[in-house]
Amino acid sequence: MKSIRVAVVGVGAWGQNHARVYHELPQAQFVAVADVDEARAAEVAARFTVRAVTDYHDLLGQVDAVSVAVPTALHSQVAREFLEAGVAVLLEKPMTRTVAEADELIALAAARHVPLQVGHIERFNPVIRAMAELDITPKFIECQRLSPLSLRVQDVGVVFDLMIHDLDLVLHLVQAPIRKVDAVAVAVLSEHEDIANARLLFQTGCVANLTASRMALRKVRRIRIFSPDSYISLDYDRKRGELYKASPLLRSLRFPIAGVKAETIADLRTVQFGDLLTVKEIEMDDAEPLRLELESFLDSVGRGTPPAVPGEQGRRAIAAAEQVLEAIRQHRWEGWTDEARPPEAKA
Repeated sequence: MKSIRVAVVGVGAWGQNHARVYHELPQAQFVAVADVDEARAAEVAARFTVRAVTDYHDLLGQVDAVSVAVPTALHSQVAREFLEAGVAVLLEKPMTRTVAEADELIALAAARHVPLQVGHIERFNPVIRAMAELDITPKFIECQRLSPLSLRVQDVGVVFDLMIHDLDLVLHLVQAPIRKVDAVAVAVLSEHEDIANARLLFQTGCVANLTASRMALRKVRRIRIFSPDSYISLDYDRKRGELYKASPLLRSLRFPIAGVKAETIADLRTVQFGDLLTVKEIEMDDAEPLRLELESFLDSVGRGTPPAVPGEQGRRAIAAAEQVLEAIRQHRWEGWTDEARPPEAKA
């Protein structure tokens, strides 16, 4: 596979990491960075010995693929112009501000026959990849994604900033339509919600409870998945995971209690809880998720294969996030009398 001419549009706190990884990948011919901050673009370009531009239009016709890591409000505009020019796009999450914008990009990528991949990086986390090898049918999922307040993201609330990662993962795990969403949120320090909780009920009966906050004192990234015969606990940051499964002893004890002799029931009092479960540490590698993501993107570009996280899946997460935000809006006014309800809630 020949090297692919690639650039990064937007080299802020996260975009500069894309630049670093492209610089390291042998299949990438890293040619340029673009950023409206001229000093920032020059500094990152000098670090990796590539061209710096302040207008991304200067890259059209010069590259085969780009990573777009600009503010969310600009995702649709920037990605659209590269797709129209036949340039493959890796678009950071959230894919767009709305489902309508996502639909436009998906249709355009299909019409131009170029890959459109969405940067849901947790799909490439060693913890999640290791879990994917297990045969699990989720019935209840609990996600926690907590972070200290960051001034890096100010144009969206915590649902589109943090929770969207877990929305994507839950949708990927359950593979079923959402039947109902309940949610609540609070804006503490910004004009957008800073902490949110959502409960998703799927048509399969699976329930997912998601909490996202950018008001925490420390970073937490955890997911717990319960199925009829097992339970998985995963910690993204520590790259640790445990699988708990029913032991042969527990399976043998699942019988109707009626008709069992009294002495048999008495014997069960000696059974320890640990005897009822088998606990196994989930083995995982130490690969960098961003490197795996960008390798996957370049492989899609070079081979003409579908992206690992195509635009349709990014759209799916956007649609779920919109449902969560609508549920938050509805919940906000529950309990208000008609007289006290603000005008915007009566519309």
